Amino acid sequence: QVQLVESGGGSAQAGGSLRLSCAASGSIFVINAMGWYRQAPGKQRELVATITSGGSTNYADFVKGRFTISRDNAKNTVYLQMGSLKPEDTAVYYCNAAISKVAGWGKVVTNDYWGQGTQVTVSS
Repeated sequence: QVQLVESGGGSAQAGGSLRLSCAASGSIFVINAMGWYRQAPGKQRELVATITSGGSTNYADFVKGRFTISRDNAKNTVYLQMGSLKPEDTAVYYCNAAISKVAGWGKVVTNDYWGQGTQVTVSS
């Protein structure tokens, strides 16, 4: 089984910062792209940032220059450093990863996995 466990959410004042972590564990052959998404009350889940296994990053326009995604491949962990926080950043943040594992007969299977979500609340 594969699990993604997030940590680091909480409350912050506008202009402040928080760092989220997400560690993958289980039967992992290789972790491909990893990313962070968020969902505010009454809204659809949206992409925040992604990072490839090689370190290439992609950000939603609304976080560019404020958030930084990074990963530690040795620890199977992805991070989201959030700065210059705004009240509109308030949401549940979800970790996502495309993880390959070896199934029967040596076949490599890749699936999408999600963390349980961590609440981030920014007050003005």
